[in-house]
Amino acid sequence: MSYDPQVRLRVAFDGRTLTSPAGGVRRYVHELFGAMGRVSSGVAVVAVGAPTHASLPTGVMAAPAGPALPSNLGWSLTGLPIGVRRAAADVFHAPAYTAPLWGARPLVVTIHDVSYARHPEWYPSSVDPLRQAFYRASARRADRILTDSEFSKREIVAAYDIDPASIDVVPLAASALFVADPAVPREPVVLHVGDLHARRNLPMLLDVVLTLRRSVPGLGSLRLVLAGVDRGPLASLVEQAAADRDALVHVGSPSDVELLQWYRRASVFAYPSRYEGFGIPLLEAMACGTPVVASTAASIPEVAGDGALLVDVDDVDGWREAIRSLLTDRALASDRAASGAARAARFTWEATALATAAVYRRVAQEHRP
Repeated sequence: MSYDPQVRLRVAFDGRTLTSPAGGVRRYVHELFGAMGRVSSGVAVVAVGAPTHASLPTGVMAAPAGPALPSNLGWSLTGLPIGVRRAAADVFHAPAYTAPLWGARPLVVTIHDVSYARHPEWYPSSVDPLRQAFYRASARRADRILTDSEFSKREIVAAYDIDPASIDVVPLAASALFVADPAVPREPVVLHVGDLHARRNLPMLLDVVLTLRRSVPGLGSLRLVLAGVDRGPLASLVEQAAADRDALVHVGSPSDVELLQWYRRASVFAYPSRYEGFGIPLLEAMACGTPVVASTAASIPEVAGDGALLVDVDDVDGWREAIRSLLTDRALASDRAASGAARAARFTWEATALATAAVYRRVAQEHRP
């Protein structure tokens, strides 16, 4: 492994996140470090312990991890910190909640949201007390915390009693892949992108689509298309639509190219979530020219701004009217699509990379002998 002597700062990160089962984490590390290689950030990036089959972003180097005990906890206790020490990095960036339990200093940790700490009732079987303690220890051990929104910053402070001055807000962006194509015709589809989860409020959205199919002339073929991993609610949603099975389609986890086509085909993108740390699908839909209806909860207004119609998360009548209006009023849909595209253009991964690099430089300077 060789390093460019002209680069002043070397940053290591957990290479296993390149193949994380969490799609949002994979997108974050690939987009962030790929953009960092495209801008003049003065940062060299090293992926410690990246799986051999992992695709490295352009400019990212691979470094081996040390011998590791089994389990994620064992990785953080042994393999990762040993590999970080060998890589001789100036800063270690933990890009998804958990960090090595020793070494790896100075330490920057990205916490995208703390829904698991603030609303554990949504995670009855997937976030056990040991994992909660691991998340908390990683947050409190960090020299700097990165998060995606001002909302998440407030939530992190509340969840872990952390000094807000140690938290930097660096917004995310949509991938450059997501662009509009006017040649693709819109279909009677309401699209939702994101894992199927209790906090996503999908029964309400399905009820709205079922009602519109029955009550509005011309919308009898309307479908709700769900793109994301089922985290439990799918069976009850299928039962909810039992009398009108054509109304609900679950496409699983589509590739980015397939997802792009769904954004381009959908007439409305709906995001009735109760809790989001950021909500990249909002920007992806806007960038593809799809009119957006989203909830007023959590970080969503902060991200969507004036690019979406915003409705209270529990206002069923408001959701029904907003979606009906976008489906039946072409002028309104065109206006909302233009506003959304302008909003999405304000967020870029290059800006995210430069702001993140500035945090690296700051924390490295603060800990330099």
